[in-house]
Amino acid sequence: MLVFVCSYACAQTDSLKIFNNARYRTTKTGMEVLGSWGLANIGVGVAGWTSSAGGDNKYFYQMTTIWGAANFGAAILGFTGNKNKTLNKTGSLNAQKKIERIFLINAGLDVAYIGTGLILQSKGNNGKSSNPAQLRGYGSSIIMQGAFLLLFDSTMYGAERFNGNKLRRFLQKNPITFNGKTVGLIYNM
Repeated sequence: MLVFVCSYACAQTDSLKIFNNARYRTTKTGMEVLGSWGLANIGVGVAGWTSSAGGDNKYFYQMTTIWGAANFGAAILGFTGNKNKTLNKTGSLNAQKKIERIFLINAGLDVAYIGTGLILQSKGNNGKSSNPAQLRGYGSSIIMQGAFLLLFDSTMYGAERFNGNKLRRFLQKNPITFNGKTVGLIYNM
């Protein structure tokens, strides 16, 4: 019986590795997309900013460059924080909850970015500003960035939530634990 429990627990540990690898790969792919978007925005932004004669376009490209740098920086931080390590049940579940929460909160922030861009555009259009072209250009760029990021974060949340649901179902069906030294049985009352 003990041999069966130990081999079952080892198989469960291997399954947790599979779930953790799926989370790692999903996040890594997302950071590659975000980093590519950031680099593209830097390139297009700098080219447009330096070639614009002024007006809304100059400020649109200026803000696009700034957002590109921020997105690229966020992707780099995401890469460095995304470690593929061996975790037990609790660690796996906590890491999964954390990444889901990050993308959900980010999606909420993206809606705020879009709203901020709309406010800037509105203020630029009413003509009461000392630099309405700047407000309109910045507003348009922030709306574009917010829309992309909302799509990105929503997609990432969906992918991570899908992985997390599989992990949660697996953990509910597999009550035996093994951390390399001890074997345990979880019994839900």
